[in-house]
Amino acid sequence: MTSITPPPVRALVVDDEPSLGDLLSTVLRYEGWDVDTALTGAAAVQLARTSPPDVIVLDMMLPDMTGLEVLRRIRTTMPHVPVLFLTAKDAVEDRVAGLTAGGDDYVTKPFSLEEVVARLRGLLRRTGVVESAEDSALVVGDLVLDEDAHEVSRAGTEIHLTATEFELLRFFMRNPRRVLSKAQILDRVWQYDFGGQANIVELYVSYLRKKIDAGREPMIHTLRGVGYILKPVEGAEVRTAPGAP
Repeated sequence: MTSITPPPVRALVVDDEPSLGDLLSTVLRYEGWDVDTALTGAAAVQLARTSPPDVIVLDMMLPDMTGLEVLRRIRTTMPHVPVLFLTAKDAVEDRVAGLTAGGDDYVTKPFSLEEVVARLRGLLRRTGVVESAEDSALVVGDLVLDEDAHEVSRAGTEIHLTATEFELLRFFMRNPRRVLSKAQILDRVWQYDFGGQANIVELYVSYLRKKIDAGREPMIHTLRGVGYILKPVEGAEVRTAPGAP
């Protein structure tokens, strides 16, 4: 039987801060999604009409119109597209207005990228674009990482990780049996230049080893002068999420 690969999720990110829009887009593309970006409300409305998204990330405050007006215009032709609002930390009235106007969820600035991805996946499951929570599970050997629930376990034992440790492990588990250089890890996990301070990678890999490999057959290996590789115990299962590089 021939399996049919579903098309990638299409997302529209609308924010007038280019650096924030680029960061969100990079993270969503890493999830395997197709992403369009807009800096203004007018551009967002035009993009939504010419390239209909499955989900929208929408800033409440834009230079030419409010996020509420953008939502109103988009919903005239796409009444059911889910929208995640980005709001100011203390703008309670914005959050209430956004949900009242038909927004589906919101996060407040500053926010964690993991939270945004989890909220968007939740919205997509509700609308049926993403059908199964199982899609969020990465499995390498007896190591399991649930991207939505932010839970990690090995051989059925729960492992508690910090946000950075979780992101580092997720990168390893999306690339099992692949050698990852320190530069690749810095670029993906920290997403900005550490000025050559690659020892931060060594430090966090050591943290992960203490939690993942302690008292067990090791899965994280060092190739000196090259990088690191995550390998399952011989004969174990490997299952990565759709869209993994």
